[in-house]
Amino acid sequence: MFCVCGSSAQANMANRGGLLMVFWLWCSVISIACAARLGSESRQKLEVQKHLNRLNKSPVKSIKSPDGDIIDCVHISHQPAFDHPYLKDHKIQMRPNYHPEGLFDDNKASAKPKERTNPINQLWHANGKCPEGTIPVRRTKEDDVLRASSVKRYGKKKHRSIPQPRSADPDLTNESGHQHAIAYVEGDKYYGAKATINVWEPKIQQSNEFSLSQLWILGGSFGQDLNSIEAGWQVSPDLYGDNNTRLFTYWTSDAYQATGCYNLLCSGFIQINSEIAMGASISPVSSYRNSQYDISILIWKDPTEGHWWMQFGNDYVLGYWPSFLFSYLADSASMIEWGGEVVNSEADGRHTSTQMGSGRFPEEGFGKASYFRNVQVVDGSNNLKAPKGIGTFTEQSNCYDVQTGSNGDWGHYFYFGGPGKNPNCP
Repeated sequence: MFCVCGSSAQANMANRGGLLMVFWLWCSVISIACAARLGSESRQKLEVQKHLNRLNKSPVKSIKSPDGDIIDCVHISHQPAFDHPYLKDHKIQMRPNYHPEGLFDDNKASAKPKERTNPINQLWHANGKCPEGTIPVRRTKEDDVLRASSVKRYGKKKHRSIPQPRSADPDLTNESGHQHAIAYVEGDKYYGAKATINVWEPKIQQSNEFSLSQLWILGGSFGQDLNSIEAGWQVSPDLYGDNNTRLFTYWTSDAYQATGCYNLLCSGFIQINSEIAMGASISPVSSYRNSQYDISILIWKDPTEGHWWMQFGNDYVLGYWPSFLFSYLADSASMIEWGGEVVNSEADGRHTSTQMGSGRFPEEGFGKASYFRNVQVVDGSNNLKAPKGIGTFTEQSNCYDVQTGSNGDWGHYFYFGGPGKNPNCP
């Protein structure tokens, strides 16, 4: 659409048989349409800028990551969490009152518990670290927000993106275009979960699709008031603008409708750790028939304060979700899920070729297929223990599948994932 009406010479040429009137009417319509469009564009730009100002707090220091991210070291008391009206006078809890019993048993046999096999870093660590008293926050850019369907939806999952193993109605499970391969437990009260998750960099077919591996802490039914706390790794071009594998968290208290978000993209999660940035790239990642890398994630409920805490690896307590954010999870979780999720947008009328996990099926095993190992739950006495009665669920096992097992070293484990589109998954 051109926002010009032509010159006076053109107007003179049109001045025959009442054409001038038509010409100026046409001009007026074009001008109004242009003004409306320019008005809506400037309104959107203003809205995006306001949102960026809300999210990007003034940093004490900024670090440029090799992948192009900017990590802002923000004073701990200025982080986005404190935009929440209920957190205005909140006193930050700098450490959990309790860790789950049994968490550090693995380290007792080792003379050097700090020594790690195949350590995982975040890419930004190569260029510096945040000072004590600050937390690292991935800076949100204008492009990040513009990729979202709207400013309001930026940083949020779409509804119904949760596996519902209890209702295997195919119409319901495929309605959202999300597909899963998970292990799960239900039927008890759960106060946390832990797993060590194999890290890969799956290929994504379309920028509006993603692939992730995570654990879900779920409370309530799968209705409009579902509570969920989620953490793991993801590749999401829409959210981050690239295909890097990134650490992420998510929470919602109303089935992804209005509450919650990824990482620190809304108020809620209170971070206390200065070394790990939510949403930042993880490095290195596993490769086929080569070195394997994994991350450990623990989420548990503090028995005294009731907050839900998150720990990354053995050394990094990242922060907590205050219990008031939730209804059902203010008490306990009723289901725990571990596994993979992809978006299948069926762009060309065929199943997506977006990979889950390593892009290989579970039967290929170690070094090829992706795994979760040492899968545990936290019970009412704050003990980490092996889950009882693990079930599995996938919408289309010929596209993505899951296989469980257990042994002495890995405890309860499972391999999962797949290539998506293949001769058996057209």
